[in-house]
Amino acid sequence: LKETSFSIGLQVLFPFLLAGFGTVAAGMVLDIVQHWDVFKYVTEVFILVPALLGLKGNLEMTLASRLSTAANIGQMDTPKELWRMITGNMALIQVQATVVGFLASIAAVIFGWIPDGHFSIDHAVLLCASSVATAFIASLVLGMIMIGVIIGSRKMGINPDNVATPIAASLGDLITLALLSGISWGLYKELESKAYVNPLVCAFFIALLPIWIIIAKKNAATREVLYSGWEPVIIAMAISSVGGLILDRTVSDPNFAGMAVFTPVINGVGGNLVAVQASRISTYLHMSGMPGESSETAPRKCPSPCSTFFSSDVNSRSARVLFLLVVPGHLVFLYTISSMQGGHTTLTLIFIVFYMTAALLQVLILLYIADWMVHWMWGRDLDPDNFSIPYLTALGDLIGTGLLALSFHILWLIGDRDSDVGD
Repeated sequence: LKETSFSIGLQVLFPFLLAGFGTVAAGMVLDIVQHWDVFKYVTEVFILVPALLGLKGNLEMTLASRLSTAANIGQMDTPKELWRMITGNMALIQVQATVVGFLASIAAVIFGWIPDGHFSIDHAVLLCASSVATAFIASLVLGMIMIGVIIGSRKMGINPDNVATPIAASLGDLITLALLSGISWGLYKELESKAYVNPLVCAFFIALLPIWIIIAKKNAATREVLYSGWEPVIIAMAISSVGGLILDRTVSDPNFAGMAVFTPVINGVGGNLVAVQASRISTYLHMSGMPGESSETAPRKCPSPCSTFFSSDVNSRSARVLFLLVVPGHLVFLYTISSMQGGHTTLTLIFIVFYMTAALLQVLILLYIADWMVHWMWGRDLDPDNFSIPYLTALGDLIGTGLLALSFHILWLIGDRDSDVGD
C-alpha cells in the first residue's frame, strides 16, 4: 500500500514488456497461419481466436489474481495450504477450460452459420475438437507456469499482482494460438481419410470432466467458484466471440489482411494492463476485510474519471502509470513487428496515429470500467478475483478488435492503402 508511482512502474515494466513481446509473437503467428488451408476454408476458426485467447483472462489471469491475493494475505505459507490451493485450482481451471472450449466452438458454429446460411457437420466437429483440445492443454500448461511464478515471486519479495497476470498474458496468447493453429491444421488434414479422429478427440477431453469436477468439489477453496464462477466465464467467452466475428469478417477481406498481426497485440496489451489494475484493487480491498463488508475502502457506486485517474490514492497512481505505458509500449511493439517484416501494413505516420488513438481509448475505457466494476462487485459480496478479470479482458478484446477494425476501414476510405496488403 506504500508503493510509489515509480516503484509500481518499475515492477510492472518488465512483465508488461514481456507480455507485449508475447502478443507480438502471437500476432506474427496469426499473420502467418491466416493463409493456411484450415483458416481459408473453415473461417470460423478466426471466431475461436479471441474466445480462446481470452481464456487467459477467463482462467489463467483469474487464477493468478486469486492465488496472488491468497499469497499476499498468507493463505499459501505452509506446504499443506500450498498443495491444497494448487490441486483445487488446477482441477477447477480444467473444468472451466473444457466447458468454455466446448461452448466457444458452438458460438463459432452459430456465428459462422447465421451470416452465410451454410452449415457443415464436419467443420462443426472440427471446431469442437480443436477448441476443447486447445483450451484444455493451454490451461494445463499455463496453470502450472502461473503457480511457479507466484511461488517464486513470494520468495523473491515481489508483489505477485504486478508480475503474475502479465506473464500469463505474455505466454497465454502465444501458446494458445500456436496450439489452436497446430491442432486445427492437424485435425483438418484428418477430415478426408480419418473423419472419426475429430469426434474421438472431442469425446476424450469431455470424458475427463468428471475427474476434475470431483477434485475441485473436494477442495473448500475452489468449491464455491465451481458452483458460482460460471457466469463471468461464459459471458466473457460470448463477448470475445463477438470480437472474433468482427475479426473473421474483417480479415476475410484481402484488403484488411494486415489487421491480423495487430489484433493480438492491441487486445493483449489492453487486457494485460487492466488485469494488473483489477488484481491490485482487489488485493487492496481484501486487506480491509471480506467482500461485502463496509470500510474506509467502501465501494464507489460510480467513480468519476477524476477520482479514477487523478486522485492521490495508490490505485489512482497505478492507473496513471499503466495508462502512461500504452504509447511507449505500443511504439516498441510496432517497431518490433516492422523490423521483423510482419503483417501487410506499412507503418506510416497516419497509421500509427490511428492505431495509438485506438489503443489509448481502449485502455482508458478499460481502466475506468475496472475501477467501477471491482468496487461494485465487492459491495455485492462478490470476490473480484473470481469475477472481474474475465469481463474486463473480454471487453478489452471486443473494444480493441472493434476500434482496430474501424481504424483499418477509415484508413482504407481516406486512401491510406498499401500495395502489399493481402500479398
